[in-house]
Parts: sequence; C-alpha cells; structure tokens
Amino acid sequence: MTEKPNKKADIVAVARAARVSISTVSRSYNHPELVKPATRKKIDAAVRRLGYIRNRAAQTMHGIRSGTIGVIVPTIDHAIFAEVVQAFSDAVDAQGFTLLVASHGYDLEREYAVMRKFLEHRVDGIALIGQTHSQETFQLIASQAIPAMTIWNYAPDAPLSCVGADNRAAGRMAAGHIARLGHRDIGIVFPPTAGNDRAMDRQTGALGALAQAGITVRDAWSVEAPYSISAAKEAVGQLLAAPHRPSALICGNDVLAQGAIYAALRAGLRVPEDLSVIGIGDFKGSREMEPALTTVRLPARRIGLMAGERLAHSIIHAERDVTRICCDIELLVRDTCSAILPRRAAPL
Repeated sequence: MTEKPNKKADIVAVARAARVSISTVSRSYNHPELVKPATRKKIDAAVRRLGYIRNRAAQTMHGIRSGTIGVIVPTIDHAIFAEVVQAFSDAVDAQGFTLLVASHGYDLEREYAVMRKFLEHRVDGIALIGQTHSQETFQLIASQAIPAMTIWNYAPDAPLSCVGADNRAAGRMAAGHIARLGHRDIGIVFPPTAGNDRAMDRQTGALGALAQAGITVRDAWSVEAPYSISAAKEAVGQLLAAPHRPSALICGNDVLAQGAIYAALRAGLRVPEDLSVIGIGDFKGSREMEPALTTVRLPARRIGLMAGERLAHSIIHAERDVTRICCDIELLVRDTCSAILPRRAAPL
C-alpha cells in the first residue's frame, strides 16, 4: 500500500527544526537585516530540509512585504544592461529581496503595462531605466506610494530617486577626445533616441562638444542603428562605401562601436590607421577586443550596487526622500583611436 505523502511543512515545523521561535522565522524572511547571520543559516537549513514554501499571498493580504523588487529594462536581448542589473540583484539579495525582471522593448506604453502587473503581484519596490517614462507611469508610482528608483541616467532634477551617470558628459568626453586627436571629418553612430534619454543625452553632448570645436557632422555621416552589432555593421558599411568617408566615428555605445569596427575591416580599412572608433559604456569584452576599444567607461557595477542598496534601504526603513547620485565616468584610451595628420577636408 502506497504511503500518503507527508503534510506540507509549515512555519511551526521550520521553527521547531531550527530551534527558534516562529517570530524569528518570520522575521528572517520579512526583516532579514534584524536576524543574526548564524540564525538565518539555521533557518535556511531547516527550510531546505523540510521543503517549506511560505504563503506569499496570505502574507501580502496582511500587509507583510512580498520580498520582491521589480526591475523593468528596455531590453534583455543584449548585454547592455546585464552588468548593472546583476549588481543591483546582488545588492538587494543581500537584504533578502528577490528580483523580478521584465523588458518593454523601448515602448513606454508597454513599460506602464508591465509595471501594473508587477504592482498587482505586490512587489515592494520598482526600478526603472533612465528618466524618460510616460506620465501615467509617474502617476501610478505616486498613487501607490511605492518606493521607486531610476537607474543608469543621472539628472539633477529627476522626479524619482536616481543613481546613474551623466550621459551628456559621456558624449562630450568621447567627442572631445576625437577632436583633440585632430579629426575634423567625424561621423556619429547612435541608436534611435525616441524613448531613450541615455542615447539622446550622449548624442546631444557629443554634437555640442564638436560644435564647440568648430566641427559640424554632415547629415550623410550621421548614422542611426539599433543596439545590434549586425545592424551597426550594415549601416556603417554603407557609410564607408561612399566616395568620401569620415576619419573617425563616435558611437553611442560599445555594441555599435564593435559593429563599426567590423564594417571597417570588411571594407579593407585599418583601425585606427584609416578609421578611429570610440564607444561609450566599457561593456564586458570591450577591453579584450582586437584592437581594444577606446571608450568612455560608465561604472555599471557601481551604479547597480548603489541603486540596489538605496532602494532596499528605502523599503526596509519606509523612507521616501528623493536622493540623486551621479557616479563618475572615465575616458579609457586604448587602441581604436589615433591622431590624424592635418589634411584638406573632403569637398562638401
């Protein structure tokens, strides 16, 4: 005769197995920072041994935190946000929170819909990428009085707490480096800027720095490509096939820069001797490229860690103060840019 399965373990069984009180087990889930690490370890061992699963639905009905934080990113199709999200996850995990991640494909209406679903699941906090969001999104955050934060793009007047970098300054830094190397025939490669304040700020900063140096980018040398190596390779390839080509390209991020370098190699050009290329981001692998990519480093891990720590802290301590943190950026001079000898500008 087959034995009936044991009754599902409950919090009482966990407390008994860990030799702690029921309130301590509850506290280890809802306020882990108040429980000693050794005690949490005993409770975790008991939970694993018994196969205990707590009833989140019952807890949220009584106003107890769900222990989850929702992060909504524009895309998970590329590694652009991988490092910052991983660091954010590490930070909130240390405070006992689990991360829920969703993407909206650079569609702000979809972002709003995803956030509604997260709120229906009673997440304890929300993190969004950048400063550009629909008015309905801001209204929903305000009406629900939920801790929220924006990541990646710093703005001194951000309506929500933010931890990020000055992307406009990053664009200026990239363009300034190219101009100082003596380049005058300069092209730019950026993603579509609609709904993407990071790209818009970098492009604005780059064009502003070039204008200050007396350099105007020709319309034919302003290339738009999505965050895709293949798309950037194709778009830049068409640019380089024209009779007159730029001597340098400023790319809105390292993904586009990598595609631009591949396009140059396919066209038989040497980087940086025939074409200098600079990116923005310093994504993983940029230093290991051949040639190693010159870029402006955005401190993704630092941004993610600080944002996660701040949001978890605001949830745990019920703080609603708006804090804005700008992390330093850095020009990393590697092998894809070189100075150019004075030459006559190509005819207009």
